[in-house]
Amino acid sequence: MSLKQLPELPQMRGHAGIEFDLSPQALSKWNPALAMEEEEGDNVINILDPIGYDAWTGEGTSARRIEAALRSIGRDRDVIVNINSPGGSMFEGNAIYSLLRMHRGKVTVRILGIAASAASIIAMAGDEILISRAGWLMVHNGWIVAVGNRHDLREAADWLEPFDAAAADLYAERTGLDKAEIATLLDKETWIGGTAAVETGWADAILEPSKIREAEDQGAQNAVRQIDVLMARQGMPRSQRRHLLQQIKASKPDAAGADTHDAIGKGKPDAAQPAPLMVAPPVSLSGLLKV
Repeated sequence: MSLKQLPELPQMRGHAGIEFDLSPQALSKWNPALAMEEEEGDNVINILDPIGYDAWTGEGTSARRIEAALRSIGRDRDVIVNINSPGGSMFEGNAIYSLLRMHRGKVTVRILGIAASAASIIAMAGDEILISRAGWLMVHNGWIVAVGNRHDLREAADWLEPFDAAAADLYAERTGLDKAEIATLLDKETWIGGTAAVETGWADAILEPSKIREAEDQGAQNAVRQIDVLMARQGMPRSQRRHLLQQIKASKPDAAGADTHDAIGKGKPDAAQPAPLMVAPPVSLSGLLKV
């Protein structure tokens, strides 16, 4: 179990008509090219994707993957967790936090770029938290997509409230800040820079910048991220964004024999078919809620 005896988070169960989504601001601030220089040893876990899903790969960082990695490393060995993630599913974030919290060895978390939303919950599982001077922690109340009538939406808000309260308890325990102050930070969505994070108890020390690199040849993935941000800002839920991006990725070359490579992937939409982004039906009775 965590050397810091961190609090346990409540088990989360699904709810009809509700899914967690990424904050558009977190997506826009995220640089997916950031990673650590080549590591020595086999006790390093990288969380460098959205939590729970990735609109481009259709995968992302899941609790199942982290559980397998910890099992491979060994329950009693120290582990290093590199984080650069815009957040994602609170279900998966809480589950990953719990796995790291129960790990018997020391858990060192290194925030390379951002640890936003669900990724910030995971970061709190570190017995030691290091953050880049240019890095960010972002905390807010649960960010979801909800579908239904006014009664369903009120129920969604009530359903989220205990999980937001549990997150506030965790942040307060880890930082030493007053819970009421934490609740205010969550209500207004707060970004905490590297130096401020160390000064206010969100992290323990600054991570040496020389250890962080920016991978090359990220053009295609960055283009997809930008498209994802634009669609998220329009209120399109993650499931629909993911579907459209996968359609684009799998689209065929056009009949005129145009260049088969574009900024998103191999191929362009078939000339006989409109581009998928143009024909997506509107999502009825749905909206982003920040409660």
